[in-house]
Amino acid sequence: DLSVDHPADDLQRIPPRRWLLWWSLSALWWLAQGVTSATITRGMSGVSWERALIANLTSAALWVPVTVLALWMAERATIDRHQWKRTLPLTLGAAFGVVVIRAAVVVATNDWVGWYRELPSLPVVLFTSLSNNFFLFVLLVGVGHAIAYARRVSERDRQVARAELQHLKAQLHPHFLFNALNAISATVRSDPELATRMLSQLSVVLRHAIRRVGAQEVPLEEELQLLTAYVEIEQLRFEDKLRVQWHIDPDARQAMVPHLLLQPLVENAIRHGIAPSATPGTVEIGIHRRGATLHLSVSDTGVGWTDGGTAGEGIGLSNTRSRLRQLYGSAQSLQVRAVQPRGIEVDVSIPFREARSA
Repeated sequence: DLSVDHPADDLQRIPPRRWLLWWSLSALWWLAQGVTSATITRGMSGVSWERALIANLTSAALWVPVTVLALWMAERATIDRHQWKRTLPLTLGAAFGVVVIRAAVVVATNDWVGWYRELPSLPVVLFTSLSNNFFLFVLLVGVGHAIAYARRVSERDRQVARAELQHLKAQLHPHFLFNALNAISATVRSDPELATRMLSQLSVVLRHAIRRVGAQEVPLEEELQLLTAYVEIEQLRFEDKLRVQWHIDPDARQAMVPHLLLQPLVENAIRHGIAPSATPGTVEIGIHRRGATLHLSVSDTGVGWTDGGTAGEGIGLSNTRSRLRQLYGSAQSLQVRAVQPRGIEVDVSIPFREARSA
């Protein structure tokens, strides 16, 4: 359930890092607020700096745990359309509790802190506490709700993106396996020895693919091992009709790349470029690093565009476009263009990330 109407499952237990963040930010905020208020109080009332600092810093320090309480209530007692009848009274009760406790603290510590030159009656202290603290606490709860809601929306978006990526990647496995098995089945009767060699390479490809089934990014070296085995299957299938050239920048070999990024591009080049051609063709695979960007290209000398100016966009290429958008947003690009005298080139640009630091 990716709805943001209910607290996410991870909110049932607040992580320690979130507690630390709450306490740290609350302490810093109220420390700055206390010093600022002390400066204003001293300038307006003429009291000593020490007295102004003690009173305002004490008041600010008391708001630190109250702020953490408000943030906690926003997480655990969310006021939404499903449970507001239960959580709204809890929030209002907590607000009145803060009013009473703050009034009690004022009465108990007035002689030391100097909240009042002369302590007024208890009803006056309670009313002052109500006007100063009730709506401020409710406001803090509202801020906590806004933060929690924004975080839930962000988490929901991440879950949607992860689900989309897993779906896109899951599409590649049966698609690739079907094509590979189809190629092998075509040679089983005519050339059993060739079919056996192709099956051997297919087992290498599947071993690499399955080992990283849950990963979205892998080191380039792993991707190249998988791609090499796939290319060998196709070279066994097409024999002299298919040539493959590799241009790999040594500086790029430590990069992280999307799992199964190159294989669909090479498959596209062979299937739509080399296979329909009456003459032998070449597929060139280039990987280069330019600063903070990794460039990957797959080009072929096949038949080129034969359908009015658009390259074949089957599952492989369209799937790759979607995965790149999900993984890198606007920091990626995928371009398809014609090359001379004939053929098609696919260029991919992604942020360079070293495998050691990934």
